[in-house]
Amino acid sequence: MKSSNFEFKDGEGYLLFTYLWEPDENTTKKGIIQVIHGLAEHAQRYERFAKEATDKGFIVVADDHRGHGKTAKNEQELGFLGEKDGFQAMVEDEFLLTKIMKEKYPSLPYFILGHSMGSFILQRYIEEYGKELNGAILSGSAGPNPMLLYPGKLIARLSMLLSGSKKKSPFLNNLSFGNFNASFKPNRTDFDWLSRDEKEVDKYVADPLCGFVCSTSLYYFLTKGMIEMHKKHNLNLIPKSLPIIILSGSKDPVGAKTVPNLYKIYLKLGISDVELKLYENARHEILNEINREEVTRDILGWIQRHL
Repeated sequence: MKSSNFEFKDGEGYLLFTYLWEPDENTTKKGIIQVIHGLAEHAQRYERFAKEATDKGFIVVADDHRGHGKTAKNEQELGFLGEKDGFQAMVEDEFLLTKIMKEKYPSLPYFILGHSMGSFILQRYIEEYGKELNGAILSGSAGPNPMLLYPGKLIARLSMLLSGSKKKSPFLNNLSFGNFNASFKPNRTDFDWLSRDEKEVDKYVADPLCGFVCSTSLYYFLTKGMIEMHKKHNLNLIPKSLPIIILSGSKDPVGAKTVPNLYKIYLKLGISDVELKLYENARHEILNEINREEVTRDILGWIQRHL
């Protein structure tokens, strides 16, 4: 595997730090997998997946979102997406990265894997740019949840108005994630809900670029975006021929209860190739779970079937 980095400038002037993992010279390139990482983490965490994918002939590319990873220039920038609609801006950033990679490799099949918040970005992406893809993989995702999202959006909006858009909000962080560990008591860490693999959880806890508290505006734009992407007129924009697979742990507190509904929504839309798989007892980060080899094998196998 060849590893390199580059930066690209988005429409608002953010320089997005990007990881590129490519197969060795003697390996035939089969396709491109763009990875969209989750909230309060970064793209380098997908290097292990990239190693497996490049061994199979796939190019893997992943940027650190604005307010995340090496794109954030300092601790104060972590968790702040900008003054404008940061969620929609991330959707546009991912489309820009797609265009960059397609210009470099115009003939290769193109897939996107989105995890957690990255899967929400991807849900919106396929509504606007689904025709660009040969397949979409939603990991650790969630379906519509208006009982939580509408009040959450209102509270985040009020917090942003009272405290400012850049203010980090432990209150909103606790409101969003505070109950996630409840099912896994007694708790060893605040992030037991991520994985049954304690070593992976400890790596997350020790990483200064993971688990940080985000800004009021991030929570507002995220909830706003999640509400918008599940509106019927937006869902109807998804190309009916786009293959989609939804993968989640059965014990994932983020969306295990709502992804079956998302699956049904996609079926009712008339999307012809939709799959749902729940991994028994797995938690949120299925690529860092004790059965991660199975998950990786399933993802790469699904992609190979859709080349």
